[in-house]
Amino acid sequence: MSLDNISPSKGSNRVAGKRLGRGQSSGKGGTSSRGHKGAKSRSGYSKKIGFEGGQMPLQRRIPKYGFKNINRIEYQPINLDKIQNLAEKKLFKKELNIDQMVKLHLIHKNDLVKILGRGKLTIPIKITAHKFSTSAKSAIEAAGGEAITL
Repeated sequence: MSLDNISPSKGSNRVAGKRLGRGQSSGKGGTSSRGHKGAKSRSGYSKKIGFEGGQMPLQRRIPKYGFKNINRIEYQPINLDKIQNLAEKKLFKKELNIDQMVKLHLIHKNDLVKILGRGKLTIPIKITAHKFSTSAKSAIEAAGGEAITL
């Protein structure tokens, strides 16, 4: 190896090309290849997302309808039949809380949980959740369990 046969490692030097706006003799002087006048020739130009050259953009042409409540609280539903199946498979013992639901992949870590009353519960279980439907709460208590609201 000698100085005449070494080269930079691949990808380490990127050739930037001609520098713009460095005089007429550089070949990219004057308008710096931006053309004359217009928005793109000015400094600080940035096109808005969805800009269609002055034509009415798609997001403004399409009619809007409906209402999206920004204060809506989204709950992850879990039915009693699913809890019954898990209890029969002995995946938890007499108590089901949020941490166990996450471990059993019923919910994600920060989800709010609502227990719904589809199905029957035969095993007395102490269930902890954020909300319960009235039918689910009565079914849990009828089976000898306990419904604890967080």
